[in-house]
Amino acid sequence: MSTGEPPLAALLLVASRRLDAALRAELAARGWPRLSGAQSLVFAFLDPDGTPPAELARRLGSSRQATQDLVAGLVRTGLLEVAEDPARRGGRLVRLTASGRALAADAGAVLAGLEAALGERAAALRRLLAAPLDLPAAPPGVPRDAAG
Repeated sequence: MSTGEPPLAALLLVASRRLDAALRAELAARGWPRLSGAQSLVFAFLDPDGTPPAELARRLGSSRQATQDLVAGLVRTGLLEVAEDPARRGGRLVRLTASGRALAADAGAVLAGLEAALGERAAALRRLLAAPLDLPAAPPGVPRDAAG
């Protein structure tokens, strides 16, 4: 990396946030509830049949309490529900409601449109990002426990 060039990680993060902001703005324009970036991220980590709250918190990289607050807000909007897990006695699953599935389908269409607008750049990014990066668990000079 030459002097003055932003780190690749920063560029990827900014691009991800801009893409998510464009998605959320278009969904709001289509009449869906306005979602925060954190709420939007919940949808990216849900399994089709539901996800245990603790696993969702792990995937989001947040505390169980913070995840519970996000989920509660999305339950109030009618996009998510918390139901019993048929595979685990006493277990719970966070899953999409019918309205949440409709929003997710609309979001998929919006994302496809955003990708189409990027043209070949989107295809090139997809190829690059789909390839294994073979990165070390922690960057050189960063203690293992600080890397995540």
